[in-house]
Amino acid sequence: MQNFSRITFDPQVMGGKPCIRGMRVTVGTVVGSIPTGKTIEEVLAEYPYLHREDVLETLSYAAWRAEEREVPMVS
Repeated sequence: MQNFSRITFDPQVMGGKPCIRGMRVTVGTVVGSIPTGKTIEEVLAEYPYLHREDVLETLSYAAWRAEEREVPMVS
């Protein structure tokens, strides 16, 4: 796994979904905002406690996850 310092996983926060810096803002929430036409600046205005680097790393994380490939185990 690549090093994503701003993406955290905690079973006590949002059920363990990937979040931004341990806050209750999931990667999916931010990534889902972009296809609706929101700009990074609009996302930051909606979540003023996020930083631009948070959003950029979130998009990088989503792109990295999209590139993953599952390989079935042969027994």
